[in-house]
Amino acid sequence: METPVSERIVAGDIGGTKTNLGLYSVHEGRLSLIAKRSFQSRDYPDLESLLKEFPSDASGTVTRACFGVAGPVVGDRVETPNLPWIIDGCNLARSFGMSRVLLINDLEATAYGILNLGAGELECLNQGVPERKGNMAVIAAGTGLGEAILFWDEKGYRVSASEGGHADFAPRTPLEIELLGYMTSRFGHVSYERVLSGPGLVNIYNFLNESNYFREPVWLTDRFATADPAAVISEVGLSGEAEICVKALDIFVSVYGAEAGNLALKAKAIGGVYVAGGVAPKIFPKLKDGTFVRAFTEKGRFSDFLSKIPVHVVLNEEAALHGAAYYATLRSNG
Repeated sequence: METPVSERIVAGDIGGTKTNLGLYSVHEGRLSLIAKRSFQSRDYPDLESLLKEFPSDASGTVTRACFGVAGPVVGDRVETPNLPWIIDGCNLARSFGMSRVLLINDLEATAYGILNLGAGELECLNQGVPERKGNMAVIAAGTGLGEAILFWDEKGYRVSASEGGHADFAPRTPLEIELLGYMTSRFGHVSYERVLSGPGLVNIYNFLNESNYFREPVWLTDRFATADPAAVISEVGLSGEAEICVKALDIFVSVYGAEAGNLALKAKAIGGVYVAGGVAPKIFPKLKDGTFVRAFTEKGRFSDFLSKIPVHVVLNEEAALHGAAYYATLRSNG
């Protein structure tokens, strides 16, 4: 008897900085990763150009693809806010001879990935009192800020994307009010993404520096000239080498916790909140020191409610990639 040929699918996590692609085989509903590769998104004028450099597998035909994209997907089309790309699922399917190319929000893909995380891929920030059949939420800072909700409907979880990262930044302290004024003068509208992202951490640092709260050391200026500023601020803030970086990281993590708490309230996420994205694993020691959870739970009359919500950091930075592949299998008949 002939062995059934496995279906091949391509999955992708399309971010403003990095694009991860994976080639998977699907056999009897089970996914197996064949190959994966990372690309610098801004090295390519569009997704089509990037896909042409990704190897296919001669032993099977790629029949479909699913891409989690950092941006609002409407009608199988998305204009990415942090890249000059327009991605159209129907056009991609025609160009590459696939039956279907699915586009979903990158946090939607991350949420599907979270449903399939293995042991050791999570770290707990707040144990809480988990409700097995309760809504969950995902928040992820990276090049931008993404948010998604997993609604429980007695049959399982249904994932809803959002663009909550672009909602108005709400300062909670006198210093954060000053930060809002500083950023309003530069950007006009100040969203949470302007604060909670790699560029957002740099914005916080620049505010502290230009407002003369701290003096930037010469050696730090030299490091900024040769490395990614957000990475430098994170590393120096964690090491404690420069007070300005320590304070910038402290503000960042406090605002991160507060917005995660806002999302938990809006979603009534009694099943848990998951902190994903590229930033969280890199600053995990700071997330763990209590700053995040204090801001998460400080909601007045609802502080006790929030203290019971579990909070975990997602250590697997490829959760969105695997989630996109999983979503493709769910829609195999659609």
